[in-house]
Amino acid sequence: MVVKTTGGEVEGVTSTALTVFKGIPFASPPEGPLRFQAPSAPPKWAGVRSAREFGAAPPQLPLVPGAPRVWRPEDGMDCLSLNVWTPGGAGDRLPVMVWIHGGAWKSGHSGDPTHDGAVLARGGVVLVTFNYRVGFEGFGHVPGAPANRGFLDQIAALAWVRDNIAGFGGDPDNVTVFGESGGGASIAALMTAPAARGLFHRAIVQSLAGRYIPEEEARRISKLITDAAGVDPDHLADVPPEVLLAAQDVPLAAMEADPGAWSTPEAITAFSPTIDGVTVVDKPWLALASGAARDIDLISGYTRDEFTLWSLQQGAIKPSLIGMVKSLPLLLAMARSRPPRDKATPKPARRSIDLDEVAKLLGLDADAPAGYRAAMPGRSDGEVYTAMFSDSLFRMPSTWLAQAHAAAGGRAFLYEFAWPCPALGGVLGAVHTLDVPATFGHAKGELGGFLFGGKQPPASFFKVSAALRSAWISFAATGDPGWPRFTATEASARIWDVDPTVVVDPLAASRRLWRARSEL
Repeated sequence: MVVKTTGGEVEGVTSTALTVFKGIPFASPPEGPLRFQAPSAPPKWAGVRSAREFGAAPPQLPLVPGAPRVWRPEDGMDCLSLNVWTPGGAGDRLPVMVWIHGGAWKSGHSGDPTHDGAVLARGGVVLVTFNYRVGFEGFGHVPGAPANRGFLDQIAALAWVRDNIAGFGGDPDNVTVFGESGGGASIAALMTAPAARGLFHRAIVQSLAGRYIPEEEARRISKLITDAAGVDPDHLADVPPEVLLAAQDVPLAAMEADPGAWSTPEAITAFSPTIDGVTVVDKPWLALASGAARDIDLISGYTRDEFTLWSLQQGAIKPSLIGMVKSLPLLLAMARSRPPRDKATPKPARRSIDLDEVAKLLGLDADAPAGYRAAMPGRSDGEVYTAMFSDSLFRMPSTWLAQAHAAAGGRAFLYEFAWPCPALGGVLGAVHTLDVPATFGHAKGELGGFLFGGKQPPASFFKVSAALRSAWISFAATGDPGWPRFTATEASARIWDVDPTVVVDPLAASRRLWRARSEL
């Protein structure tokens, strides 16, 4: 199948009623004078371009040290490409779903098998995935350069979809963006970004990573990186990407040593979107309150036990002995997942479980620990600690997004993903990222291997996945996912488990404890 695009003709591969196009450029390589700048249109090509291989990944290190590298210096910077899975052809006008991956703002690429779109596309949609700049290339503060360059890449990819997707059988007037963690946070910000206006019509925000930082903090983080790399911040375009990559995690030590000195106390990644007033006009739940995106239908949600993986790393919770034995490869991967630390940098003391101190760090009232304990009777301090950070990072921002959108007159739907991960004897619960394999209908890639120990997921996973995918596709096609809307008077939410249910306000206690922090 050959399709004409604004850049030239591309040829994909057709198999079992599905045609796949890979590695289509949507912007020029961000190198030379284009480095650290907004994306520009790619050069046109003559003849038919083969679209059989994924494009190069953006510069990045493996998220888990010791894992295979997806980018090497010899790969260069020609990374701004996208991929299309389509069961149709020109004139079909199928719903379009565009996936934005997560990865702590410093990793991720569209060639990851985790994001193979075949299962979803066979449900009757045209599916698009794409790369965007991550790490310092996409989110580091660079003097004289636009902030949030990764978001500008995302907008360029969505503009390509608007201009070209009809030739692949998609409807440019019915585009749904969906993404998880950093991808969900991207979508939340793009809903009110002026440059993204009109490029999509529905949004699915999965586990919104709620950290958006002021420009002063972005400058401070970048200075720590450039100082550690020994480079001049005024001449960064001349610095090889691998030099900045080698220093990208240096700020984590400062964040861990003094968590109260940063906008949020969770030292998970050095990078976050900058509130620049251009691509990120404010924290998204505050920006939505203006009603600027009320014409965009929204699904927003979270996994029930978002923070358990980090709690395990910090020793706040522990797996059972049987779970440890059965999941030894997972434990070894977790042990490697913290970035290597410069020997000259003192290692901060392990954070003890002092719930009063946690409440203070999170900006909660002094009675918050008692409120959590009352809502979680019989649970350990480690489990309460996990719930508090789950709320801080993901669960409350995801809920506030739906709340603000509904209050402004938008159509909002809330969900909680509750199906538990079987690894480590079940201690992870419905852990962060578990909904990604469920969304794509398979456990391919390193993420699936990590969550399921390299084994085939149980039958219950595929049952939950089929129901969730059906809802996502229904929402993309019609705006109705199949459960009641979240409203100011009834905070209905879908609970995704083997037998899905609908409950009202599943995090009512947390919402009360966090009301002042929401600023709504």
